[in-house]
Amino acid sequence: MGRFYDLDRANARVPELRDILELLRDQRAELIRLRDLVLERQSAVEAGTESGPGSARGASEDDEPDDELRLIRLRMQGLIDQMQAGVARIDALGITLRDIESGLIDFPALASGRQIWLCWRLGEEEVGWWHELSTGFPDRRPLIELA
Repeated sequence: MGRFYDLDRANARVPELRDILELLRDQRAELIRLRDLVLERQSAVEAGTESGPGSARGASEDDEPDDELRLIRLRMQGLIDQMQAGVARIDALGITLRDIESGLIDFPALASGRQIWLCWRLGEEEVGWWHELSTGFPDRRPLIELA
């Protein structure tokens, strides 16, 4: 861990992180939706329910499912690029992203000279939890226990 956060610095980052994490969560959900759509369309094409090379439709119509899949994949790549930028921003702050869906992050911190994680996730107003470096979310404890 290169940079350490105290409670005030961590809480000062929460509004920016909330925005980033909410966006990442929404982008992840959209990416999953698009992935499922691609899989559905591919299955339909393979099953012959969409026009394909052997159908009686015209050549320009035959390309329609491929064009639509290509556009969906381009949208997916755009979402991935945007998500990578959000993750890179969190990483540049020296904060560890643990889970996009729940918006779980850890701030590196020092408590009585030992390294710990200050733990926060979407839905919490401020940083109020911590855990040891060797443990995770299930073992987090209230900050009051550090006093």
